[in-house]
Amino acid sequence: MSSYKKSRRSCPPFVMIEKDTFQKKEWRELGRPAKLIYIYIKAKYNGSNNGDLKLTYCELKKEFASATISKALKELVTKKWIEKTKHGGLFRFYCLYKLTGIYDRIRGLNKTR
Repeated sequence: MSSYKKSRRSCPPFVMIEKDTFQKKEWRELGRPAKLIYIYIKAKYNGSNNGDLKLTYCELKKEFASATISKALKELVTKKWIEKTKHGGLFRFYCLYKLTGIYDRIRGLNKTR
């Protein structure tokens, strides 16, 4: 039993997206920046913090331009991959997001596809 726990702890962190998600029309219709930002947001999910997922522009500026980040987040919200639970400002506050689980199975949510 202890070897199971030990091996489980030694696994590196990962983001789980099921194979069938990649085959869905909704995933294929997302732009590449939106797909990557969805993975960034999902990486912050720990099973109990849905609705409190913080993603700042500073985290993403290394990979994307500000306009690309804004467009990708709007695309994810309008296509119902994520929901914005708290609206933030430019400098002082940050936005919080929630994974909807409509197109992708989210561990810990009652919803399934």
